[in-house]
Amino acid sequence: MAQHPRERILQATYACVARYGIAKTTVEDAAREAKISRATVYRHFPGGKDQLIRETIVWEASRFFARLTPLVEGASSLAELLEELVVFGHRAIDEHDVLQKVLQTEPELLLPQLTVGSTALVGIIKAVLLPRLASLPLGEGVTADQAGDHLARMLLSLIGAPGRWDLHDPAQVRELVHQHLLAGLESPTR
Repeated sequence: MAQHPRERILQATYACVARYGIAKTTVEDAAREAKISRATVYRHFPGGKDQLIRETIVWEASRFFARLTPLVEGASSLAELLEELVVFGHRAIDEHDVLQKVLQTEPELLLPQLTVGSTALVGIIKAVLLPRLASLPLGEGVTADQAGDHLARMLLSLIGAPGRWDLHDPAQVRELVHQHLLAGLESPTR
């Protein structure tokens, strides 16, 4: 089955960013790498390079979080699910060669893109969390959607910049989840 041109363009752009970085990757580079015309790139990404880079980052993040879903399916509680999300996300970012390269060489170009793309990333994480949240007794006035949005944003923030937390230490991850991520979301009877 032939790959859709949009998917080929995203893969090609990712390869170019890995090779050249964000600043030096051009629409022409992506077109050449995908073996298609620049016009085809612009047909799929009319916003040019900015849209192409932004959507490539969201595309790669979606692939990243898709790998997470099977790993957390067996979690027996929301707390365990969140612990798995934190550990997996942090480890995967640490081990992601392209992301680490761009964070070291061009953080000023990547970080705003993550902020712009955060709506899509929050949606991806919420999709993992909502089935579990829907079955939990949440605090008064807290909906599953609100809890999912809050947790997704907190997880994105913590995975990239854990602050004082050692996310390699299971005891600290457990404390972080129970005292900070779940505080105020669960029903007080729990």
